[in-house]
Amino acid sequence: MIWVPGDMEFKRDVRAIPLWLLCEYLVELGGQVQPDGPIVGAGWSASLTQLEDFSIGSLRVGQVRLEIRGKERAVEDLKVQLESKLARGGG
Repeated sequence: MIWVPGDMEFKRDVRAIPLWLLCEYLVELGGQVQPDGPIVGAGWSASLTQLEDFSIGSLRVGQVRLEIRGKERAVEDLKVQLESKLARGGG
């Protein structure tokens, strides 16, 4: 991702949503997957990184690190739209 002065950055570890589905959500919200990996939308770019499973006792849950950079308004709007998708039961 290219960093431009004045841009904002948002990071979040997302649990129980597979990387492929989180990528699909970002595409549904206007992003396009680039050949070199990031997903780029109007005023924002995002990268997804698969993390080790989160464990509580014998329970293991997959997790993905989501990093978004871009214009403040674009990132804030994307966060709101993405939260509604992440809050839905069953995806």
